[in-house]
Amino acid sequence: MPQPKDLDPYASPRAFYGAELRRLREAAGLSQEQLGEKVFCSGNYVGRFEAATRRPQPDVSRLFDEALGSGQHFQRLCELARQSKHAEYFADAAELEKQARTISEYAPMLVPGLLQTESYARAITCATLPLAPQEEVEKHVRTRMDRQRLLADPTTPQLWAVLHETVLRIPMGGADVMREQLLHIAELARSRRVLVQVLPFTAAAHALLNGMASVMTFSDAPPVVYTEGAGTGQLIEDPALVEQCRRSYDLVRAAALSPVESLTMLESVAEGYGTP
Repeated sequence: MPQPKDLDPYASPRAFYGAELRRLREAAGLSQEQLGEKVFCSGNYVGRFEAATRRPQPDVSRLFDEALGSGQHFQRLCELARQSKHAEYFADAAELEKQARTISEYAPMLVPGLLQTESYARAITCATLPLAPQEEVEKHVRTRMDRQRLLADPTTPQLWAVLHETVLRIPMGGADVMREQLLHIAELARSRRVLVQVLPFTAAAHALLNGMASVMTFSDAPPVVYTEGAGTGQLIEDPALVEQCRRSYDLVRAAALSPVESLTMLESVAEGYGTP
């Protein structure tokens, strides 16, 4: 269970939240498990807040205040600790990506953020925010590119992406952008940094057909699933729902082309974008 013995409470708002939670929990004579029982979660979950490895949650913060008699202390700290450069609906998932041991993504229409080139990310942002000033567009692009620092580590997280053939065929940003994007994915696949499969149009009916899903596993915490739609996202932590999503992802993976066949398709479609 995470034990933040050396946590500097002034390192960040999240660290201060964790230090305060531990201080008031110990003052109340409660273990992490005992506090977890009072707020309907595990002691490990409490420990992750105290260790500042998990972004504070508004509903859990309210329960902490009730259990520890701290007024609205944790609810106020939660507002500070939840500030993020990412969209609110994605911020929790973005934090968990950094801690994940494995990330398994299914993309039905667009290239996943961790695999996007700068030009592709800019094209998506312009399409999503057609009236946004260029400065705002570039801010979103920089944030997307910053996420990809995860891939600088040669070992973690292990990233497995299944792309529906639609992803390859939607000319986001035009032919040059798409050619660069598909060759970038192919390069990552050839370098063995990412395992990529393509789910072709000819594949049989399969699960997760209508939605993006990212399954994340961790060394010291239960798996979670993040799903996303236009302007909205949901982090799924219920064990039964997570297991259902994992089984659905396995079905998609089984229906997809092999990694070798997928690489051939990626490069073939990229070549087509280079043809006048």
